[in-house]
Amino acid sequence: MTKLLLYYLLAINVITLVVYIADKIKAKRHMWRIPESTLLSLAIIGGSIGALIGIFVIRHKSQHPKFRIGVPIIFILQLTVAYWILWRL
Repeated sequence: MTKLLLYYLLAINVITLVVYIADKIKAKRHMWRIPESTLLSLAIIGGSIGALIGIFVIRHKSQHPKFRIGVPIIFILQLTVAYWILWRL
């Protein structure tokens, strides 16, 4: 079960980072964009590390408070829940 969760987290974070990169490329080319709700949803379902890399390393959506502040909050909440679950085991 733990291995499966780790594979899921790795996959969702890679997917999230790829989606952030794709959206940045689309923004530079003035193309159709990926909705912000999709980008935030990916962070919520476990891709917060990929989203943080997208925001702070490739500098995509870094000027938007809901990303610059919201995604770190999502990440902290996920860490808190993970710690709580592991502590209860």
